[in-house]
Amino acid sequence: MHQAIPYRTCIPTGARDRSHAGGTAGSNGADPASVATMVSENAVVIIGRRGCCMCHVVKRLLQGLGVNPPVYEVHEDHEAAVARHLSPHTAEALQFPAVFLAGKLFGGLERVMATHISGELVPILKDAGALWL
Repeated sequence: MHQAIPYRTCIPTGARDRSHAGGTAGSNGADPASVATMVSENAVVIIGRRGCCMCHVVKRLLQGLGVNPPVYEVHEDHEAAVARHLSPHTAEALQFPAVFLAGKLFGGLERVMATHISGELVPILKDAGALWL
């Protein structure tokens, strides 16, 4: 019988930011600098505050459309560091939850919901490479 490979879509950050010392934050090796790498390597990424219900809403909406986006949870102590590392990917102020498509800031909950209601979200996800159907 085949066994499922565990897939972790949530990457929580630690309580202390040691990225300036060359170390990592958190027990799992995630640091604010790794979020920029995650954004550039994935078609869709959600970045949100730890425990944010709106982040969960965006994730469930995208999962309902067939996208399984990774979620980067930001501890409130790391928000400024994460925003600084994402500055090349966005021209505007970063608000959480933030959805990145194809390496660029798409928007927050309002933009995702508005494009979903208007029927434009699925074609945008296809163009970003997140959907194949």
